[in-house]
Order: sequence, then C-alpha cells, then structure tokens
Amino acid sequence: MSGDASRIESDLVYPPGETLVEWLDEYGMTQAELAARLGLSAKHIKQIAKGAAPITIETALGLEQVTRVPAEFWNNLELNYRAHLTRHDERERLAQDMAG
Repeated sequence: MSGDASRIESDLVYPPGETLVEWLDEYGMTQAELAARLGLSAKHIKQIAKGAAPITIETALGLEQVTRVPAEFWNNLELNYRAHLTRHDERERLAQDMAG
C-alpha cells in the first residue's frame, strides 16, 4: 500500500508542553525558573505546557540551550501536534459540510 491509505493516525496526541513538563519534573526545574532562563513570562510557559501557545522556533532554540535537547526535537513535537489539530479540525469541517 502507498499514500494516505496505509497511514495510521492515532487520536492520542499530546501537546509538546507535556513533554516539557515531564523534563522539568525530571530535572527539578519549575516553570518559573524555565521562564526566567528563557526570558519569557511564567504565564507563557504555562500556556505552552497546556498546548494553548505554540513552541516557536525561537523558544525551541532557547529550550535547546536550557535542556540540551535539540531544537529540532521541540520543533517536531510542535509541528506534529499542530498538524494533528489541523487534520482533526478539517475532518470535523468536512463532516459538517456533508451533513448540512
């Protein structure tokens, strides 16, 4: 098989901020400490943790410096999460269009 027919997509997708929170817990750093190191507000870090705010390229580069986890890792988590949300929204829109 090839193309989209062979692709299996899970409905279980987590915001990349959840991975960030796990890292913070593992290394004993608070969200406020991370915010200070990145020059961001604690509120913004909380929004990232909840998936309400994206991890931007600039933030990923900062996270790389603080966590020693490559920026590409953070960028890929964000890209995959946002793509999943977009696909979900598109499926809902198509279903509504077909029903209406």
